[in-house]
Amino acid sequence: MKNRIFFKLLAVFLIVIAATAATLDVMLGSAWESSLRTEIERNLTQKTQLFAHRVENDRAHSLTEIAAQEALAAGARATIIDASGKVLADSESDPASMENHAARKEFAAALTGQTGKNERRSATLGIPFLYVAVPVSGGAVRLAYPLSDVEAVQAQVNRRLIWGSTIALFLALLIAASASIWTSRRLEHIVDVAVRIEQGDLRARVEDRPLDEIGRVAAAIDKTAGQVERSFAAVRSSQRQLETLLNSMQDAVIAVSSDGLVQWANQPMDRLVPQHTRLNAPVVETIRDPDFLAAVKAATTTKQVKTTRATSIVPGRAFDVTAAPLPDGGAVAVLRDLTETERVEKTRRDFIANVSHELRTPLTSIQGYSETLLDVSSENFGPNREFLEIIRKNAARMARLTEDLLTLARVESGETRFDTEPVPPIELLHDAEESFREIARGQEVDLQIVETNVVETNEDHGSVETLPSVRADREAIHQVFSNLIDNAMKYGRSGGRILLGARPAKRGVEFGVEFYVQDFGAGISSEHLPRLFERFYRVDKARSRESGGTGLGLAIAKHIMLAHGGSIRAESELNHGSTFLFTLPTA
Repeated sequence: MKNRIFFKLLAVFLIVIAATAATLDVMLGSAWESSLRTEIERNLTQKTQLFAHRVENDRAHSLTEIAAQEALAAGARATIIDASGKVLADSESDPASMENHAARKEFAAALTGQTGKNERRSATLGIPFLYVAVPVSGGAVRLAYPLSDVEAVQAQVNRRLIWGSTIALFLALLIAASASIWTSRRLEHIVDVAVRIEQGDLRARVEDRPLDEIGRVAAAIDKTAGQVERSFAAVRSSQRQLETLLNSMQDAVIAVSSDGLVQWANQPMDRLVPQHTRLNAPVVETIRDPDFLAAVKAATTTKQVKTTRATSIVPGRAFDVTAAPLPDGGAVAVLRDLTETERVEKTRRDFIANVSHELRTPLTSIQGYSETLLDVSSENFGPNREFLEIIRKNAARMARLTEDLLTLARVESGETRFDTEPVPPIELLHDAEESFREIARGQEVDLQIVETNVVETNEDHGSVETLPSVRADREAIHQVFSNLIDNAMKYGRSGGRILLGARPAKRGVEFGVEFYVQDFGAGISSEHLPRLFERFYRVDKARSRESGGTGLGLAIAKHIMLAHGGSIRAESELNHGSTFLFTLPTA
């Protein structure tokens, strides 16, 4: 890793330095050559102009002498021509043997009155010359300067530039190598710290000064590592607290991933199963109860809380299973042991049933003997007749109480079997209304059925739908209606009327019919509504005893509805009457 970083940085530095040196060599060499040529051209132009001035004014010397002297002074070849291009004098050749120069570019420009310049290679000498021609009276003069010296100087300059660039490249390479080693070591240290953090060492730090971008990266990594360390410590603390809390529970808890593997289990769960729980093992190896597995799978797929009852996890024990979905997939299940609770509940029900059953015979005897004594002439008993009436009345009340206790115990235990069948809702309402019609009339209460045939009218097509049949036991539902209507007549008689009705269920079962019994009496205060269906709970205890109520009617109605797969509830407001509603599933 270190070598890769070093060679990469070194290669980058080398490319940059080489490109810079080459660019400087080209630019400096061309700039120097261009400057040198410009200077030579300017000097040669000045000397040519002086040469022309002397030709114009020097009458003491011949043209050949002037050309020879100017050529020697300028270090160049001097040539004089007339207006037709004929060579009059030349510093290096015989004018008579030379060709006409009127077509030469520099002379062509000079003969037109301008300063002519041209650069070309000599055909005879094979070296380049710079030609500058200036017009004079009746012709033109020209100086030809050889550029071979310039090329020699240029070659020497290029050699020096190459050597200088090589030395600079070598020095820069040493500096770049040092910088590469320093930078690669810093980066390698940062990588090592990142690897340690990745492996779980959250205390690792780079501790590099933020002098440059690498330093700022190191500071950011240190800061991030510190934040991660604090967050991880908080998560660990929360995890330990959660594990302690779950291990201190009496209920067994197990977490299952989306693919059915055990993620976590508390100590009660581990003690519950003989084979113990194994993390990352299929949950079916730990718990083979089909109801439990179905609840966990349903909670995982539907993302909803599921409850069930499992009886085959441990032989002879029953568990209430609640499976809830986890945010990242899977589910967590809580198993509550119901064995002792169900045993105590069964003992309580059996006790109530046995006591109620045993009380029936003596209560019947007391009630029978008291009625017999009351039938005897009042002359034999006189003032004791009032006491006999109290005995008969309380014996009858206790008999009703034992009957209700027996009924409730049988319904709760499942001993009472309900023969359900499809029944139209209107028939259940008519049965209830017929049973209480005369009683309501005697108490001056108007008992009536609200129209229940129409459920919904389709405005587009005008179609009318009727309430579907419900699955119910006629006798059991009649008992529910009897308890509700009896309560309405006892406590809502002041309203003068009682309504019976049915409508589509808006809550409870997914598809069902909701029946209701509505009175218009004094109503029930809101704090009593949640407890109305508890055993022996009375809103007005004195009035309930006076009317002969046992306090079990609504509890019996509740358990009958639960056995039917329905629900029951109450709505009320003081001085606005009460409505008791129960829902039955459709057939």
